Amino acid sequence: MGYHVIDPDDLDPLPDRPSSARSITDAAGLDNVGIRRYDAEPGEQLPLAYHVHGEQEEVFYVLEGTLHVETPEREFVVGRGEAFVADPGSPHRAHNPAGADAPVSVLAVGAPAVDDAEPYDP
Repeated sequence: MGYHVIDPDDLDPLPDRPSSARSITDAAGLDNVGIRRYDAEPGEQLPLAYHVHGEQEEVFYVLEGTLHVETPEREFVVGRGEAFVADPGSPHRAHNPAGADAPVSVLAVGAPAVDDAEPYDP
């Protein structure tokens, strides 16, 4: 058995990301699920550019602020305490718009923990 208490604020941000991304997965040594906390200022996007996963299910749970998620059909506005779920094969782009009044903080969960994101050109 193993247990972990992890404060994302104690983790170093991942390099080369458009917003602050901290990997709880890496800190806990998890294999089957990807968990990250993102903090995005106005004008920043979260994990990647517009993309689609072939196998991974992805959930963005908003801790603070308001997250905007662009899809081919529409833009979703996700408030504090709400979750946005993208099934495999569902293109999306999560961001904090340039005109936003405040930063957004999001807990992102992806399963299985595979690196299957492919760019999507709407």
